[in-house]
Order: sequence, then C-alpha cells, then structure tokens
Amino acid sequence: MRSIGMVPVFYHADACIAKEVLDACYRGGVRVFEFTNRGDKAPQVFKDLLRHAEQYPDLIMGIGTILNAATTQQFIDAGAHFIVSPVLKPEMATVCARYDKLWIPGCATLTEIVNARELGAQIIKLFPGSVLGPDFVSSVLPVMPDLQLMPTGGVEPTEENLTRWFKAGVTCVGMGSKLMVKSNNGNYDLNAIEQVVRESINIITRCRQK
Repeated sequence: MRSIGMVPVFYHADACIAKEVLDACYRGGVRVFEFTNRGDKAPQVFKDLLRHAEQYPDLIMGIGTILNAATTQQFIDAGAHFIVSPVLKPEMATVCARYDKLWIPGCATLTEIVNARELGAQIIKLFPGSVLGPDFVSSVLPVMPDLQLMPTGGVEPTEENLTRWFKAGVTCVGMGSKLMVKSNNGNYDLNAIEQVVRESINIITRCRQK
C-alpha cells in the first residue's frame, strides 16, 4: 500500500466481470486490491477471485465493507489478506490480531483514530474522504505525525485531486467508482481502467517525488 499508493475498491456479483477488472487493475500496476462485501454473492465471488489471483504471487487481496467479528472471521477463513471496515469496531481488531491479519478500520475523528491505533491498526481508513478532505489530514498529522492514513470515498484519479491528498500526507488512497471506467454501453472498459490505474500511479509517484 505504501509503495504503490493506491488501492482499487470494487464489487460485482458476476465473478467473470470481477476477474476481468482485477486483471485490468493488475496490468495497470496495482498490487493491492480490495473487493467489497456488498451482496449475497460476495463471499463466493471473493473466493473465486482469490483462486484467480494465484497467478499473481505479488498481489495482495483484501475484503472491505466488513462490519462485525463474525464476517471478519468468515473472510479470513476464505483467505483474505486484510480486512477493511467503514467503522471502528474493537471486536474486529480482536479477530484480526488472532490471525495476524492487517485490520484497516474506518475513522472520521481524531479520537477514533487514536482508539484505532491503541487497538492495533497500522493503517487507518479515512471515511468518508469526500467529507473529511485533505485539510483534515493536514490538521491531524502534526498532532500524530506517524499516522498512516488511507482516505476512501471522494478520491478522484486526477492530478489535482491526488496531489492535494498526497501533499497533505496520506500513505495511500482507496478509489472505487471513479477508477472503474465504463463504455457507452454500460460495460466496464477494461483498457480504459488499465490506463486510468497506470496514470493514477504515475501521478502518485510524481507527487511523492515533489
């Protein structure tokens, strides 16, 4: 997450489509991918994705939109490399610690961030990023300069938007719908997704060099 600087966030009930999008993101340079638990088919599709991703030994696969300990356990058993949540729930930290899995809780205040750190969170998801904004990051990092923050929601694959986030000091960003380009017929444009991913990573690299 630190080296690439970007984590695609994606869900689709069709495993074939999910695999195609994963492949496009990987070709674009992604090495960490977050599938989201947003439907009844999510557990099976995630298992299919994990098997598909075995061809990419350097790809880390995580699951997002996890809200409780039971679902955390379910997806760890399925093979998830990391767990992401939009909320801060201590019971999830306990399960992840038991299996030595990276736990990324969602926080929206400095108090939540401090609590997450005390519970063992190494990377903290800022959610919703569209509400908090880069100014929030600029304000909290002087207080806790060693924070590793990943805003999700409201991050756009543009030079202006990514520059603002990384100039503020984020470790990486999560991007969903803005990254998943569709063609006029409503299908995912895999070539465009690959290109947007590649260009976003290039922008992030340039931001860090500055």
